[in-house]
Amino acid sequence: MQRRLARVRVVTLVVLVTNAAGALFLPAVGLWREPDPGWAGLAVLGVGIFSAAQGAVLYTLVTPWLGDQTRRRVAWAFAAATLVSVPTVGPVGGDWPTWSWLAACVVGVLPVLVGRVRAAVLGVLTVGLALVLTPGPVVDTLIITAGFGAGVAAVNVLHVWLWDLLSEAEQGRTAQARLAVAEERLRFARDVHDLLGHHLTVIALRAELAERLAGTDPDRTGREAAEVRRLAASTLDELRDVVHGYRQVDLGEQLSGIEQVLRSSGVRCTVDVPGDDLPAAAVLSAVLREATTNLLRHSRASWCTITVEHADGGLRLTVRNDGVPVGDVPADGGVPDARRHGLRGLAERLAEVGGVLRTRAGGGEFTVEALVPSMP
Repeated sequence: MQRRLARVRVVTLVVLVTNAAGALFLPAVGLWREPDPGWAGLAVLGVGIFSAAQGAVLYTLVTPWLGDQTRRRVAWAFAAATLVSVPTVGPVGGDWPTWSWLAACVVGVLPVLVGRVRAAVLGVLTVGLALVLTPGPVVDTLIITAGFGAGVAAVNVLHVWLWDLLSEAEQGRTAQARLAVAEERLRFARDVHDLLGHHLTVIALRAELAERLAGTDPDRTGREAAEVRRLAASTLDELRDVVHGYRQVDLGEQLSGIEQVLRSSGVRCTVDVPGDDLPAAAVLSAVLREATTNLLRHSRASWCTITVEHADGGLRLTVRNDGVPVGDVPADGGVPDARRHGLRGLAERLAEVGGVLRTRAGGGEFTVEALVPSMP
């Protein structure tokens, strides 16, 4: 999604610059008609400064990572360049409306640079200044400054508006993905809290009882201490199961959650599962999480298919996606270990229960396939 948004940004910037260049070409006629080389050279400098400032303004409009302070500085630089162009370009060209074309560029940029009221006021002032500086019929000056400027403004407003919509959509997608991750972390935190809260409460009560019996019933105290030790060891084992994902997880719920995460991240996700209820499958759930995590971290996927099917007396999980750069993963079907070492560990876990993990890469696609003969 980021790569596509970057391409749209480049296209939008090209359109804006091309739109502005159409108006900047016509002042060159006035520079050509100027008989005084000194004035012509000064006018070239004025037009160059104005063009650079206008290009900087258009760049900031489609560059969301720039700060507000930078945008303000560029806007003030454009205003200064416009003022500099008045004495340097205004007298040039004789009866040719040289500065009127620059005024049309100013009118075209104002609606996307400042608010509507300010744009209207500054636009009127710009048109009035063009009427003062430009010799010849008033109607021609109005057509150039107001008419052509309005056309430039319409193109700028449309494309900047479309860019803002795409940028806001990308920000919303990113926020949804972060929210999904945060919700998963909260769920995990609740699981850990419930597990530790229950067991530690029991351990604390047992230890308190052993403390009270220490001076009156040594045998009972020993049994309670042994129970405390057993509970602590059991709690540690369960905590390790939670942290390492070894607890039995409902595969159907896991599929539903991951499907939502992928779609919120801008990846078209298709899930195909058997009609009957899916069993709890800790290893397959771990494979599913690792495969989709790799998808989000290491690929530029636009689509993903997740298939669960009964096969060879067991269950097969297949995760396939696009957006994998050539050479990013081995093409021989081996388990990648450079950036996806988590899959190697899952292959070892599957082997412990008689399962197998396969990966395939080619044509910009990557496939992870896990098969377990029976549910672990």
